[in-house]
Amino acid sequence: MASQPQSSVGHSVTMTPSPGTPSARPDTKLGTPPFPTPPPSSSPSPSPSGPRFPPPPFIQSNQIPSPSMKTPNLPSPANGIRTGSPVPRMSTPPGPPVFSSPLQPAAVPFRTSPASPQPVAFSLGSSLPTSSPPHFSNGSAQLQHQISDVTEELAHVAESPNVLFSAHKVLKQKKLANVPSLGFGALVSPGREVSPGPQIIQRDPHRCQNCGAYANLYCNILLGSGQWQCVICRNLNGSEGEYIAPSKEELRNLPELSSPLVDYVQTGNKRPGFIPVSESRMSAPIVLVIDECLDEPHLQHLQSSLHAFVDSLPPTTRLGIVLYGRTVSVYDFSEESTASADVLPGDRSPSQESLKALIYGTGIYLSPIHASLPVAHAIFSSLRPYKLNLPEASRDRCLGTAVEVAMAIIQGPSAEMSRGVVKRPGGNSRIIVCAGGPSTFGPGSVPYSLSHPNYPHMEKIALKWMENLGRDAHRRNTVVDLLCAGTCPIRVPVLLPLAKASGGVFILHDDFGEAFGVNLQRASTRAAGSHGLLEIRCSDNIFVSKVVGPGEEAHTDSQETFKNDGALAIQMLSVEETQSFAVSLETSGDIKSDFVYFQFAIQYSNIYQADVSRVITVRLPTVDSVSAYLESVQDEVAVVLIAKRTLLRAKDSADALDMRKMIDERVKDIANKFGSQMPKSKLYRFPKELSLLPELLFHLRRGPLLGSILGHEDERSVLRSLFLNASFDLSLRMVAPRCLMHREGGTFEELPAYDLAMQSDAAVVLDHGTDVFIWLGAELAAKEGNSAAALAACRTLAEELTEMRFPAPRILAFKEGSSQARYFVSRLIPAHKDPPYEQEARFPQLRTLTTEQRTKLKSNFIHFDDPSFCEWMRSLKILPPEPS
Repeated sequence: MASQPQSSVGHSVTMTPSPGTPSARPDTKLGTPPFPTPPPSSSPSPSPSGPRFPPPPFIQSNQIPSPSMKTPNLPSPANGIRTGSPVPRMSTPPGPPVFSSPLQPAAVPFRTSPASPQPVAFSLGSSLPTSSPPHFSNGSAQLQHQISDVTEELAHVAESPNVLFSAHKVLKQKKLANVPSLGFGALVSPGREVSPGPQIIQRDPHRCQNCGAYANLYCNILLGSGQWQCVICRNLNGSEGEYIAPSKEELRNLPELSSPLVDYVQTGNKRPGFIPVSESRMSAPIVLVIDECLDEPHLQHLQSSLHAFVDSLPPTTRLGIVLYGRTVSVYDFSEESTASADVLPGDRSPSQESLKALIYGTGIYLSPIHASLPVAHAIFSSLRPYKLNLPEASRDRCLGTAVEVAMAIIQGPSAEMSRGVVKRPGGNSRIIVCAGGPSTFGPGSVPYSLSHPNYPHMEKIALKWMENLGRDAHRRNTVVDLLCAGTCPIRVPVLLPLAKASGGVFILHDDFGEAFGVNLQRASTRAAGSHGLLEIRCSDNIFVSKVVGPGEEAHTDSQETFKNDGALAIQMLSVEETQSFAVSLETSGDIKSDFVYFQFAIQYSNIYQADVSRVITVRLPTVDSVSAYLESVQDEVAVVLIAKRTLLRAKDSADALDMRKMIDERVKDIANKFGSQMPKSKLYRFPKELSLLPELLFHLRRGPLLGSILGHEDERSVLRSLFLNASFDLSLRMVAPRCLMHREGGTFEELPAYDLAMQSDAAVVLDHGTDVFIWLGAELAAKEGNSAAALAACRTLAEELTEMRFPAPRILAFKEGSSQARYFVSRLIPAHKDPPYEQEARFPQLRTLTTEQRTKLKSNFIHFDDPSFCEWMRSLKILPPEPS
């Protein structure tokens, strides 16, 4: 397996394996020890297959639906924190008020960008009703006369939001299927929890002895002998008699033969003497590493956020507090009356002697909240602003040493023993760094000034040191999140590898205020599994050509167990709901089967200390018709896959400019390969089946990910890193904003994200993933009562839309004509220069405007010269697709 790592941004790994290359994890046998008791507040209801574990999340249903004209929209949890966990809701900043106003349908039908696409339907033909059992065939003639009809009965319509394919059908012809400009692939979200939760199986899985694939609902089964045929390699396997059944109804009771998504759970532990602990999710400690070189205004905001943070933590959470400047201060919770700390030098890594003296001393450096909440508040109140008269960038900050000390505190004594029982925290431990400036002192530091003669060399050394520190944290099951704020340059290239290598996140904020406080709380409450391994298996000459996401290639020796295992294995840095992998797929030859199969197996340890093997099996029909294939393309998933592959190569502003040109070439190639040439013309018409795709790519081309909206390269670098690992929901919003206009009565109407939405008598909400903007028209702003009501409704909507999103976006509100309005206007597609018929075709609401209103609308655009979407398409010699 050849590997081409791309590590410039995001926890991204690019793998280009050869078809059939063996690489997978050895078979892991799962036992059936007693089941641990989950927290009472999140206990799920039992299922026929046994108690559900872990408890399914409670999914909020108050998200505004966003219909699609091609496929119906299905409920999908937003990217972020599950509200069904035993962790209390965030207390400060205050949670969003209840928003019950319905979304008003558009007056004139137009194509919108949904918040979530239709997950893959596991049906065999679109012409059949969803309740009809489709005919099953896997291309194996020799067994057809023996096979029971159980498989075709069990292969009912099913869906898995954990895997979203860019098309619901696969082209049989290799030449067309592998067209790189459009591509084919899937977005895999291994840690995404759905409601209701997956079927739980507390026994060993049945796996193919040839390739390692798992038995699933699409396997042919011989009722008399219990043998099952693998859908990946067609090998016949035994089931130790478990699949012997008198009728097909009996097999329906087995979860793996009735559901495309199952979890095999082992609640014991391979470590001798391990005892499961109830409420184990709460036993993973959190250590705050706080920058003490802050000026008064920043410190006040930070103190408010920290006070609210500790108030929001569950009582059983163990907390540690470390401050860093020129030295490292480790706070002792045993002193109840005063804030007391042990101090270590910051100019070098802590020695083993100093750490041993610290850990084996009399101080308490990790303490549960219920026993130390007053002490934590006292520590935060005792913080003082930076006293020396030095610029922010020139202050000594030993961030690297502070993280090393925090890791040592979490690890404790080298072998923590209690009556011979080895203990481990549930899930990943977490270090959250609150930084206001760069690391300029001690190991992993860079000079104060970029003009330092030796800066490039020292930066290279610091970058490597931080990456090694992150890898060390990952080996210790510790995630390092960096939450940075303020106006001081943070030197992102140096610090980003620390978060990436440990499986954490890196977030920039304007200040330590509301958005920082919310992200601090959500960073600590998001569930994180550990020891994750993702295996991908494909049938019929299909192979994985590239993977982008938070992981790295895993080298396993599975051939000792499965002699022909061709799975691609990916070592996951952490297992979280907010992550996804972009998997690009190709075929090494023409496909002859009527269906192709994909299996995704995720093995990890969850937050309750159970070892889980999550198996997702997908079947897609194959077609010869290009038109039928294009009809099945999911524009939103396709554009996110394209964007992730593109952003992986955009390491700096020069690369971003090249990638914008590549998008131009991509659109032209799609039009040439799948579109139609106009008679007596060199122009091509973009395929009507992909009517939404070019507009989404235009948003990507000019938006903050590749465009020049963001002023500093640090901001663009952090945004790209976040995007490469983000879930589908957040990724789509980061590519293409969602525009909602406030209407009378408190309702909202979804509009295309064009500058024509800026009507002076209206208020508009624009959700762009990491930013949400509220724009008030001048006429509305002049009416004090109406504008206050509209602004309150818009704020409520913005908070509802982002209630579970991580990172939490900043929410900015401004009036028409203000300097801040440029943030809003720059993210809308300019259409004011298009002919009226094209404006009305793409923005039908214009037909209802009077001449006076149209004149006022034009006055908003006198200072914009960017090309419109239609102008861009014509510059590529392509006619835009007809609007839906």
